[in-house]
Amino acid sequence: MDAIPFEEFQFADPDPMQTDALPPKSAGYAADAMRRFRKNPSAVAAAVVLALLLVFALLAPAVSHYDVSFRDGRYKNMLPKFAPLGFLGWNGCVSQTGSQGLYDQYRSLNAVAKLQSRSTDASGRSYYRMQVDTYARVGYAYLDVSQAEYEAIRAYEAQTGHQVLYPISKYYRTNFLAVSSGANLWYELADESAASTGESAHHGEDGEPIFVAAYLLDAAGAPVYGVKNQTGYRIRVLYGAYYRYQNGVAPQFLFGTNQHGQDIFTCLASGARLSFLLSLAVSLINFCIGITYGAIEGYYGGRTDLVMERLADILAAVPFIVVATLFQLHLADRAGPVGALLFAFVLTGWIGIAARVRTQFYRHKNAEFVLVARTLGAGDLRLIFRHILPNAIGTIITGTILIIPGVIFSESMLSYLGIVNLEAVGITSIGTMLASGRSYLGTFPHILAFPAVFIALLQIGFNLFGNGLRDALNPVLRND
Repeated sequence: MDAIPFEEFQFADPDPMQTDALPPKSAGYAADAMRRFRKNPSAVAAAVVLALLLVFALLAPAVSHYDVSFRDGRYKNMLPKFAPLGFLGWNGCVSQTGSQGLYDQYRSLNAVAKLQSRSTDASGRSYYRMQVDTYARVGYAYLDVSQAEYEAIRAYEAQTGHQVLYPISKYYRTNFLAVSSGANLWYELADESAASTGESAHHGEDGEPIFVAAYLLDAAGAPVYGVKNQTGYRIRVLYGAYYRYQNGVAPQFLFGTNQHGQDIFTCLASGARLSFLLSLAVSLINFCIGITYGAIEGYYGGRTDLVMERLADILAAVPFIVVATLFQLHLADRAGPVGALLFAFVLTGWIGIAARVRTQFYRHKNAEFVLVARTLGAGDLRLIFRHILPNAIGTIITGTILIIPGVIFSESMLSYLGIVNLEAVGITSIGTMLASGRSYLGTFPHILAFPAVFIALLQIGFNLFGNGLRDALNPVLRND
């Protein structure tokens, strides 16, 4: 038989992309999990959001001019203000309706950002709808200072050129301090008999107010800037300038202030830091206890599992709110409210993780790869931590991650009910802010809005992030 020439041979289905290169090296467990996690856009977005919230909690208190202990009653319930975003409404202004006298007073303080409308009732009285700068309407204030502080303010004015002291109003009198607008009445009134109610100023033909200074004068006819009293001087200051003199910055609060005059931006960051630390500590402790407890139950089974499971059932039957209340009553004096809260979360918080671990161990301990490892001489610890636990780690980590928002929500509930009072020790948390702001939802919603948005982002973020980790760490899905 004649041999077929080599030239007549050819591939039946030639593949121009065929290569003799070696296949790429297979990825390890961690690298493969990271690859799978990056393929989940919602989980990646959640991780970015959570990272930003964590950075905010860590860095914001360091860059803020205030701390949690800062309070200023004259700037309480201030609306958020940030000059670069003023055109978006972040200007600290609020719409307000007032009488002619209130309108004149706000005009004298340069607090009327925009006049929206004007109306007249049947008796001829005018009422104004206006957009008011809540920071400017604080206006002036009477303060009692020592002579040393009076001289220090004078020296500050001379050094910086910023005026703090203003002449005493001629309407000033000792019992007039109870009137909130007393220090703001620095102009002549159309009806001086109504000085205590802050009635309107003189008006021109166009209806606009005319402000004529009405100051207390000394014997030489010069305005009086301070009235002597027993402790020093009673002075009249433009409170915004006095605030700058005391704190070194002009009054401007990025997230506004709460009912105590605290900076919400600083309180939110400090509260988030405490909530993060508390929830992470609880999650780590419960993770360690739950894995150990559940692994022993699921691996050994039998009588060991029966006894341990009944003990877990007994602890799980105790209501958490009862545990937290008892710990706050009897342990907070020695361990502090945060320490007592930590013990309350740890007492029963590991039970859910232990149940997940127990279930996964029952599922995998009789699998073929475990039987093979046992046949080859693997000990109990190696079988638990090297062969069974990695196959359950996805579900376990998901449950552990979801403990974090659960702890924050539980702390919020306890603060709302008044069981935990962190403000008593000079600290705050997200739950404390939510509890203190609930009464102002209808009048100053920003007090509640910022911590509510923060905790909502935490909840959504941790759920998506936990689901992404579960899918990424599940060895069953590694070969997709």
